[in-house]
Amino acid sequence: MGSADPLPIRVPVGADSDRWASRATHRRVLLVVHNVTSAGRLLDVLPLFHDDFRVQLLATSTESSAFQGGIRELFAELGLPVLPWEQALETPVDLAVSASFGGQLHRLHGKLAVLSHGVGYTKKLMTPGAGGQEPTFGLSPEWLLANGEPFVDGLVLSHPEQLERLRNTCPEAEAAAVLAGDPCFDRLLAGRPYRERFRRALGVRRGQRLVVLNSTWNPEGLFGNGGDHDVLPSLLPRLAAELPADDYRLVAVLHPNIWYGHGPGQIRVWLDRARRGGLTLIDPVHAWRQALLAADVVVGDFGAVSYYAAALGIPVLLASATRDRLDPAAPLATFVREAPRLDPHGPPRDQLEELLAWHRPLPGPAEFTSSAPGASAALLRRLFYTLMDLPEPAAPALLEPLPLPPYDPPRRTAPLNVRTRVHGTEVRVERTTGHPYDAVGEAHLAVHEDTRDPGDLEPADVIVREGRPDDPRLGGPREWTAEVLDRYPHCALAVYVSGPDRCTVRSREHGVFELSAGPGADADPAAYASSLHAWLAGGRTVPPGGTTLRVHTAGGVHPVAVAPASAGPGSAAADGRDASDAGSPAPG
Repeated sequence: MGSADPLPIRVPVGADSDRWASRATHRRVLLVVHNVTSAGRLLDVLPLFHDDFRVQLLATSTESSAFQGGIRELFAELGLPVLPWEQALETPVDLAVSASFGGQLHRLHGKLAVLSHGVGYTKKLMTPGAGGQEPTFGLSPEWLLANGEPFVDGLVLSHPEQLERLRNTCPEAEAAAVLAGDPCFDRLLAGRPYRERFRRALGVRRGQRLVVLNSTWNPEGLFGNGGDHDVLPSLLPRLAAELPADDYRLVAVLHPNIWYGHGPGQIRVWLDRARRGGLTLIDPVHAWRQALLAADVVVGDFGAVSYYAAALGIPVLLASATRDRLDPAAPLATFVREAPRLDPHGPPRDQLEELLAWHRPLPGPAEFTSSAPGASAALLRRLFYTLMDLPEPAAPALLEPLPLPPYDPPRRTAPLNVRTRVHGTEVRVERTTGHPYDAVGEAHLAVHEDTRDPGDLEPADVIVREGRPDDPRLGGPREWTAEVLDRYPHCALAVYVSGPDRCTVRSREHGVFELSAGPGADADPAAYASSLHAWLAGGRTVPPGGTTLRVHTAGGVHPVAVAPASAGPGSAAADGRDASDAGSPAPG
């Protein structure tokens, strides 16, 4: 070992581990990680060993994958003893569980179970000079044989069609094959009843469509630039410009090999403009399934996530449909041939609306994702304990429910072009970061105070920010709104959003108002404020007792109560201005 090599651990395994370990265990289980992608599937099955005091879990990394980013952080989160790879190869274990190949798995001392880390085994690992004849990853002799002999004791397959392909490509390994379903898909199925919670966690509002942009890794994926078209750089700004902010919510689920290959910081740099336009990047390990369940439509490619979406019945539009990297006999290849395509030059909104209106699920994904939906926990635990020669625990085998992600609503700091149409107290509002070709209505500019270009604030008609009502940094809604109107003479309305259903606004000519969502209302308070701005711009005033506007957006109607703010710190009276100077008087 070189001086830079990690030292072997001494507890709970090692030459003198018996001396230091507090508990002796009957079995050792080694989780073999190649990269964060494969680790995700190991995290799926980890709960199958919960509460078994007979089993000591260990972890190691083969260090054979090109994608090493994120592994150290994942191990720290996992909190298991981590063996350097060389020590892992020398340490007897009762079971090793891997979700990928490579890294001399055949040298491990113990029974070996291998799961797929995707939707079955579908892809070919591209090799220079192979001329398109690359073997299918995980189902060919190159991956399943060592010195001509099979070395996997339990090759987990999710559907019999994979067994048929295995028989054709590597019959020597057929004896190790076990049909045990798909734990990732089972967690998705179990999470379906909580779809609305997952949507609310992402700040998706009533009537909004959640669009999930998904990309697998490699140059031909949606995120890559090695296919026929480099779609992403032009698609993202068009989505932001043409999809109304109140009608659509955009999130991106990127393959961990993209996320950790290029680095999360670089991804954020590349997608900065899209993020300022409201795009949210989803945690590729812990939160992508919840986002998928929340989705109304997925714009994806030939990766597993798009196939999982189709298996769940979610409409999928393929922005990249290359099949060069797919086993042509795999169901995923059939799906890519049959699924609707995104026209990169056509209007994205029209294409999404057409897909949603005419969507009919293709039968293949639901059929071929798993032959044992809902049963993988029991089947996998039976396999693992059989390989360990240990009786299963008496408690039922269960996977971990998908956790409810933190509240992560969109934060748009890019300027919004707002169009409104006012009829009495009915106000139609549409907001985009661009100028759609078919836009109609009276226009005004709404700008977030944290806009990237401070020059955007000078011509803004409406200036917005979010904050707690008692935020001492901002001085509260009254003080902040007064400060904004003093600083920006062109601004007609300053908007302080203090919650998901309310805001405080100060009109230059009409005073301070509290806006709150009425029964059944569920839109962005900033949209309520823009509606009030348009309503006041028509020469109307808010009566002393307040009024209710009916805001039309996202295909629905949202009643919004508009009440003159009571006199207090930061009000017109407290600021030393006459009520006549402020427009509508505020009741005392």
